[in-house]
Amino acid sequence: MDSIIVRYCFAALIAFAISGAAPATAVEQNCRFIQAKPEREACYKQQEDELAARRKPAPATDAGRTLETLRQMRQDDDAVYRSINNICRGC
Repeated sequence: MDSIIVRYCFAALIAFAISGAAPATAVEQNCRFIQAKPEREACYKQQEDELAARRKPAPATDAGRTLETLRQMRQDDDAVYRSINNICRGC
């Protein structure tokens, strides 16, 4: 039974290490323990820049494609409405 617990703990430790949570924490820890204030602030600034770069939204190329898709849908709708109007005139 003890060997099963050890296996699960080891597997959990490996999964945690692979997940990438440990390096982010390690980087933050490194900045905390820098004694010189200018270097520590520079370290924090670098972390903020990296975090902001990761949080940036995707490029706006999708917006152009979305606009083109909407334009095409509007043209298709107009064609359908015209065909419906032509069908119902004789009713």
